[in-house]
Amino acid sequence: MKSNSLKKLAFLLLMLVTTPSLFAHALWIETKATGTKGKAQEISVYFGEFSDNDITKSEKWFSDLKDFTLVLVSPSKKETKLTTKALENKYQAFFTPDEDGVYTIVMHHKVKDVYGTMVLDYNSSATVTVGAATKGNESTANSNVISLFSKDVTTAKQKNKVNVIASYDGKIAKEQKMKVIAPNGWEKELWSNENGEISFTPIWPGNYMVEFAYTEKASGEHNGKKYDEIWKMATYLIAVK
Repeated sequence: MKSNSLKKLAFLLLMLVTTPSLFAHALWIETKATGTKGKAQEISVYFGEFSDNDITKSEKWFSDLKDFTLVLVSPSKKETKLTTKALENKYQAFFTPDEDGVYTIVMHHKVKDVYGTMVLDYNSSATVTVGAATKGNESTANSNVISLFSKDVTTAKQKNKVNVIASYDGKIAKEQKMKVIAPNGWEKELWSNENGEISFTPIWPGNYMVEFAYTEKASGEHNGKKYDEIWKMATYLIAVK
């Protein structure tokens, strides 16, 4: 009995130490902001800390994180599930654009294991613009429960303001904390207004990451284990020229 109690205590202490570091990390998509009809477009999915350029090797992704789904939504709203391949530091996928407009790439994964009493739910998106058309540049292209979107993503330029709208469960996410991370790791926390919107002016060119995390107080069972919370995170890539 004493041995079992010590084992349980050790496990609880381990969860207290490891769980924050697990869900502080994020899954995110990177791809070039523009594409060309008939030419393969590379998509990369990373896990780690974008701000620190701390990328976890694909073989060390925890639980069943590698089983994420990656869906391509075309400008005409055709959905295609993409197949990914594990490389050393990421998972890779390709698609070949066949129409002008804005393609949206959507990633989602709810982790199989419950950590402590928390379910981890990862979400990410990015867009690729083909040609001069803006068809498909809509928030509804991303059907994830938690998401971020900016109409400015197709024209984002250095020193020009970028507006981003956050959504949760089909509604705008009012007065919620977001984080904007610049290409050099600089971070800024912003609170969304009553319209669920934040704005920032990029100082440097390159890839910016916007993050929005929300913890839902809910209880139930997930794969046979009880939970009291669902931690949901959305990441969104904005390529600034």
